[in-house]
Amino acid sequence: MGATVTTANSEAKTWGGGNEPMGANYGKLMMWFFIMSDALTFSGFLAAYGFSRYKFVETWPLADEVFNHFPFMHGVEAPMYYVALMTFILIFSSVTMVLAVDAGHHMKKQKVAVYMFLTIIGGGIFLGSQAWEWKNFIKGEYGAVETKGGSILQFVNTKGERVALADFAANVPVEREQLERSKATWFMSESSLPTYSVEQIVEGFKANPDLLVRTETIFHDNEITKKDAKLDKALNKNKHKTVLTREASLERLKEVHYVVEGANLVRNEYGQKLFANFFFFITGFHGFHVFSGVLINILIFLNVVLGTYEKRKNYEMVEKVGLYWHFVDLVWVFVFTFFYLV
Repeated sequence: MGATVTTANSEAKTWGGGNEPMGANYGKLMMWFFIMSDALTFSGFLAAYGFSRYKFVETWPLADEVFNHFPFMHGVEAPMYYVALMTFILIFSSVTMVLAVDAGHHMKKQKVAVYMFLTIIGGGIFLGSQAWEWKNFIKGEYGAVETKGGSILQFVNTKGERVALADFAANVPVEREQLERSKATWFMSESSLPTYSVEQIVEGFKANPDLLVRTETIFHDNEITKKDAKLDKALNKNKHKTVLTREASLERLKEVHYVVEGANLVRNEYGQKLFANFFFFITGFHGFHVFSGVLINILIFLNVVLGTYEKRKNYEMVEKVGLYWHFVDLVWVFVFTFFYLV
């Protein structure tokens, strides 16, 4: 049985970084370490989202009602269509990245440049789409009111269709003043005033007998009664928010103390305010990753055009940034599944 002899040269090679575990060099291995650590971070965020949604499942907003806009199609109900299109564009950009890496393996500079450029375009379109989605989410469409207990009340007609505050708010002369630090106790301040006051909403509701209040509480088809069957058919969904009778609606409006338009980190017209917090944080964090990826891709693209990697006789940097881009795409698939679909 032969003895293994370890020489000084082999030790120097091992501890000097000369070995390549599993055929991966130092740079690629560090990229994998970063991806694994970042994957754990996103896993923690999605787990927190899942636990919060489970705790407040009865008041969690319905994604089909929140993300139902499509560019240049104002007033058209298109639930999840644009989010699905964004997802397709991002996944397609991952395909072009694969083609860029493959072209780099074959030392085809022109093809690498073309596919990298398409990847950058796809990432840019996704970022623009996400910004547009944020704008609609923040601005809101219908508006709602908040009770003193923090519940969100929306308004529908007798057919179960949402009604915007602007469609029924009464023209009641109410004097309102913006709270500023120089005027308030302990130098407190507040966000910009809503378009309508509570008095205008309440009086407008009383003047329109066809209006009803819809609470943020969700019920399922097996919980509806025969009395609600017509309304259920009009809504045509598996999950619905509870619609109160006219008498119960008027009674509930007595608890209203604030008008909510759109969504922010404090209030959310769509329902549970935690939904908005997670939406901004998770999609914003992922958007930052996409933005960083686009910037890195632009830098690599410029080096490809200048012939930097052609002179090195390898396109390994394209492969490294490709690993990051595939990770960003994969994370979005999980965000899209758990945040939008489930």
